[in-house]
Amino acid sequence: MNFRDPESMNVVIGKVLRYGVLLSGMLIILGTTGLALTNGASDTSGMLIYNPNFIPHDSIDVSPSGLVHGIVAFAPFSWIELGVVVLIATPVARVLISVFLFAAERDRLYVLITAVVLALLLFSILVTPSIPGFHA
Repeated sequence: MNFRDPESMNVVIGKVLRYGVLLSGMLIILGTTGLALTNGASDTSGMLIYNPNFIPHDSIDVSPSGLVHGIVAFAPFSWIELGVVVLIATPVARVLISVFLFAAERDRLYVLITAVVLALLLFSILVTPSIPGFHA
């Protein structure tokens, strides 16, 4: 595959997006299936609709270590959360790969522009939630 060819770039980026969305969907389906098997089909429908009285929001650890622990323990909500994380990470991975593809083309302007977009994405995802008053 010639990474300097724009058509090859489109193929690579298309595959990243396609496989990211497919993996995300499979993880969410796996978690939802686990939820149905653990709680029974009749109880699950109420858990999948946002209702703070049914979903134990405060008891689910959404930290990275809590996510890993939940996945190892096969906690259904952790698998659903992992699917959402993969879905959010898919366009970020697309931008990251675009930086390398533009670098392979030796297109410095687009490397710079794409790197700035990547930095802004990562800043907004990783840093802004820890800013005091951000959730106000």
